[in-house]
Amino acid sequence: MVDVAAVDETFKRLQSHKGVLGIIVINADGIAIRTTFDNDLTVQYAALVSHFTVKARSAVKKLDGDNDLKFLRIRSKKHEIMIAPEFEKSHEYYLVVVQDPSRET
Repeated sequence: MVDVAAVDETFKRLQSHKGVLGIIVINADGIAIRTTFDNDLTVQYAALVSHFTVKARSAVKKLDGDNDLKFLRIRSKKHEIMIAPEFEKSHEYYLVVVQDPSRET
């Protein structure tokens, strides 16, 4: 069971950091179940990030079958996308934080 108050608090804490543009929680099907972005941007990030994370996890497992993906950071000129996947037997979620690295300091 998910503690909604804890999720709300985590969203508030992450959103308060300088440079954070948005936060998304994505399920195993690539569907956003919580977001601070508008619908179009949420759908775009959810589809692309979930696909990318599955590929990255597959690469890690192929290199070492006993290993698993814990965190993924993608940095471009404009944005930094941080992905914290949670792989459990009964569920799989990705916490995605998008930030503007030029606004961090």
